Amino acid sequence: MVFALLAIWVTLAIATQGTFLEPRNLSNLFRQTAINGYLAIGMVFVITAGHIDLSVGALAGLTGAIAAMLQIKWLPALSAHVRVAWLQPGWPSTLIAVAAALIIGTMIGIWQGVWVAHGQVPAFIVTLGGLLVFRGSILGITKGINIGPMDPSFQSLGQAYLSHTAGIALAAVAVALIVWFTVASRRNKIKYGFPARPLWSEALLTAIYCVLVVGFVVIMHRYRGVPLPVIFLIIMAALCSFVFKRTQLGRYTCAIGGNLEAARLSGVNVRRVIVQIFALMGALSGIAGVILTARLNAATANAGNQFELNAIAACVIGGTSLQGGSGSIPGALLGALVMASIDNGLSMLNVEAFWQQIIKGLILMVAVLMDVKSR
Repeated sequence: MVFALLAIWVTLAIATQGTFLEPRNLSNLFRQTAINGYLAIGMVFVITAGHIDLSVGALAGLTGAIAAMLQIKWLPALSAHVRVAWLQPGWPSTLIAVAAALIIGTMIGIWQGVWVAHGQVPAFIVTLGGLLVFRGSILGITKGINIGPMDPSFQSLGQAYLSHTAGIALAAVAVALIVWFTVASRRNKIKYGFPARPLWSEALLTAIYCVLVVGFVVIMHRYRGVPLPVIFLIIMAALCSFVFKRTQLGRYTCAIGGNLEAARLSGVNVRRVIVQIFALMGALSGIAGVILTARLNAATANAGNQFELNAIAACVIGGTSLQGGSGSIPGALLGALVMASIDNGLSMLNVEAFWQQIIKGLILMVAVLMDVKSR
């Protein structure tokens, strides 16, 4: 996957005469990847459990629209009614809007999970219906017009950058964590008798990871710094990777997707796990909706359109099996970066929009074919 991404980048760099790899474009590319990255992380859980969620793009658009309406219209109207000044646009209203988006996203995820787990309705149908419900709700809330501009405090969630000092500190912390994790992992493997890589191989791999982190920060500093949405994505990816690999929820997710009956007979509360997975997907859709609205500085009626396809494609390209049972969050993030790179590169080459959709559709079909044939 890494080599495929590098091949795409080299091809696009040659086609755009180097413009694709300029720091400004790479910064935009990573910010573009962040939004689909949140959705891809949640989709890894859903697909690994043997389900699908076609409503994540519409849900991201809906939660983003609710956050915008809260800050631009509903809270100021309430402020004028009850004469409370702190409900006017500012940090307090931003925090309320973000919290509302996350809570509503989570509640909607639980609602869809209950339909799937307790109603025994296929997730494909539940989320397809949810897509239509959420799209209609966005039109009803926004009346088909853009809601904005947002308060600067809200905009900063999708448009701000870390200062150079903070970026250097971040790189130092990341390098220290990589080295600590590698050493601790190697010690545990040796301690419990598991096979470990040769020392030189482990050192070389660690050095490559550290160089990638430092190189990323240096390139971002050549523009405006490390984008804040990318920092949020890295933190969320680390947390969800831990949940997926090291917690009961992650192990049960893989067990349910691998063999549903075996998981049920082993005592796994399948219904509760499915509801938890869709709740997580809803919360991540809420985060994506907030970041999307902040980045665009407005909520639009078609926000999040077709994001579900990008998220599914990112997961499949990144190695998550559509047949369930296995998945990879780092792989899904690489897949999201591949999809964003193709979007970004084709736009820079002025390829017409319909060709972009055709190409992305073909990529998804090929990825699924490769997944099926590899099983």
